[in-house]
Amino acid sequence: MDGIAKIARAIDGINEVIGKITSWAALGLVLVQFGIVMMNYLYSEGIIAVQEGLTYMHSLLFLGAAGYTLLHNGHVRVDIFYSQMNEKKKAYINLIGTFMILFPVLLVIGIYGWPFVLQSWEIKEGSIETSGLHFVYILKSMILLFVASTFIQGISMSIHSLLVIMGHEHLIEEELGEGV
Repeated sequence: MDGIAKIARAIDGINEVIGKITSWAALGLVLVQFGIVMMNYLYSEGIIAVQEGLTYMHSLLFLGAAGYTLLHNGHVRVDIFYSQMNEKKKAYINLIGTFMILFPVLLVIGIYGWPFVLQSWEIKEGSIETSGLHFVYILKSMILLFVASTFIQGISMSIHSLLVIMGHEHLIEEELGEGV
């Protein structure tokens, strides 16, 4: 049991790092947007590459941090009944939801997204604007980062749920330093 807890800990660590890196996109997003507003206000000028940069940062922030958000249970959830359940019932719901909803949806996104991203990389797709950013293939790659980080966090979530169901909550508490 300790081995699978270590796997979950490693996955959690990966998404923690990804989340901390992508969180800087939020600061970048605010600063760039402020700069765009100031340029428009002061000089009635806009720079297309800078404006397109907002899309890149937005993509990194929301798609890149999805696994991190799942790690910290930050996704929207309608928990009218869930919040009243004990930890074992919550673990069952999480496990079933992961296998019946999360994994199938991520697989569909990954299967349909892979050729889309691959084609973009093959042609080194760029902006339709001549003065825009010519890294659209990197932007589209965020789809696969979303799928990968969220999928591995789903594996970790499943491991956490199994440990709770099997009565090994102490392994989760040891690895997190807190309860589930």
